[in-house]
Amino acid sequence: MSERITAAAFVAMVQSAAAAIENHKNEINELNVFPVPDGDTGTNMSLTMGAGAAALSKLSPESLGRTAEANANALLRGARGNSGVILSLLFRGIAKHLKDMSSADANDFAQALVSGVDTAYKAVMKPTEGTILTVSRLAAASAVEAALNGCDINGTVNAAIETGWKTVAETTAMNPVLEKAGVVDAGGKGFMYILEAMLSAYNGYPVLPTEVQNVRNDTAKADFTEFATEDITFTYCTEFIAERDEAKDPELLREFLSARGDSIVLVYDDEIIKTHIHTNEPGVVLTEALTYGQLLTVKIENMRQQHTQKIISAEQSAAEAAAEDTAAPEPPKNDEPPKRYGIVSVCAGTGFADLFREIGVDAIVSGGQTMNPSTEDILKQVETVNAETVFILPNNKNIVMAAQQCEALTDKAIVVIPTSTVPQGVSAVLAFDAEAGVEENTEALTEAASHVTTAQITYAARESDFDGHKIKAGEYLALLNGSLLINTSRLNKAVDSVAKAFSEKKPDIITIYYGCDTDEATAVEVQERIRKRLPSVEFTTVSGGQPVYYFTISAENY
Repeated sequence: MSERITAAAFVAMVQSAAAAIENHKNEINELNVFPVPDGDTGTNMSLTMGAGAAALSKLSPESLGRTAEANANALLRGARGNSGVILSLLFRGIAKHLKDMSSADANDFAQALVSGVDTAYKAVMKPTEGTILTVSRLAAASAVEAALNGCDINGTVNAAIETGWKTVAETTAMNPVLEKAGVVDAGGKGFMYILEAMLSAYNGYPVLPTEVQNVRNDTAKADFTEFATEDITFTYCTEFIAERDEAKDPELLREFLSARGDSIVLVYDDEIIKTHIHTNEPGVVLTEALTYGQLLTVKIENMRQQHTQKIISAEQSAAEAAAEDTAAPEPPKNDEPPKRYGIVSVCAGTGFADLFREIGVDAIVSGGQTMNPSTEDILKQVETVNAETVFILPNNKNIVMAAQQCEALTDKAIVVIPTSTVPQGVSAVLAFDAEAGVEENTEALTEAASHVTTAQITYAARESDFDGHKIKAGEYLALLNGSLLINTSRLNKAVDSVAKAFSEKKPDIITIYYGCDTDEATAVEVQERIRKRLPSVEFTTVSGGQPVYYFTISAENY
């Protein structure tokens, strides 16, 4: 075995890492401190790492540097959530150090790990210790020390792995939130699975994907790889696996899909629903799927783009084809001169999407809790907006970093307003002034969002002990700006806790957005219950259509 990491070895290492994090994603998701049904970290790291593996599978490895760069570019575009963005930054720094190398020895790879850590720390405004940042930093430092002491690649990476796992165990004590929950950091643990899998592949034993869902019969084993080529009426090949809610009939999902695409395959057993569809509305499809259960896997492919790539000249090198595959999408042809400003907003739910369009948003990115869009997803919508400057409203704290990565991938000027809830995004759009300057609008939109207090009522996805609260699966959870107010088996009690919290804010307007799992009549009952405590406040009730949250309630001061 060569004592250097070659381009081919790096490809195997990345693919092994992607398989490992996919195999462990549910375990990583379970480490989420708060029992809201999001499951972010493992899913987001898996989807991000999978983007790199997919890109490298189309690449004919030349130099290590070019291979690492192709992987970093794919991860950047595929990055989902904060954990995915940080992971992509770690690999971007690795690629930066390996840029001009045809292969790497132990010291090269150790220094590349350090470069990855430096890149990630510089990009995070307020680095928090006891996270993936800490784990990767201390692991990289051990790798450097081992390499300086003459260790080969195995010894160097093993040193990093030993320190990394030790640090993962210590994250509980480093971070007060983790300490209260009694768990280790999810991102740090995921990173260690990735590093272990990379070393295993280097030694010739790559981690292979396993059937995570443990399907028990053949009804859920449809093979989607053999579909015949057809005229491309629908652009996106969309596949997903969702947990099955026994209370909902999957055949209703089949009826919903039949009006939104073709080539539909839907199979299910007692535990999961596995689906394939060709559609022009992947976001709408996935939003509906979430009403049947938590999404376990998602894959969306642009079939038009795939067809175009098939007719690229055979003389073009595989490396150039891979670079083309990860290039920024071409902006739509438009003879009109670009307008000064455009706005892109992230949201889940047809009601919210319609509302944003009504108040002036140019493009909608479908996503939010449980379904963080990637940087590529956001970028595609940015490029559809014929404007010089585009304001992006992430409307979720776990999407802000992914949105910020768009700045380096487009010629448009990008301004990300760090909205953490959809009501904040609504308020921000209403404050927009097409005649004002960029700085004035940035300040105005940010200021408007700051005046919004957001409460949410959802359910506990699992049992948990959190911050002194013993939470049972299925209980109502009332949140205020993301913090737990109460867990209870009674909706009225959850609503009362929101009303009490709002009364301390003395709002002028309260808006109740009801989700897809409830109805207007219940929303009106919630409104009247809050009105008893706040009789002089102006109320509005709107269908948001959002998944996961029964009610998203905003309180705003003039």
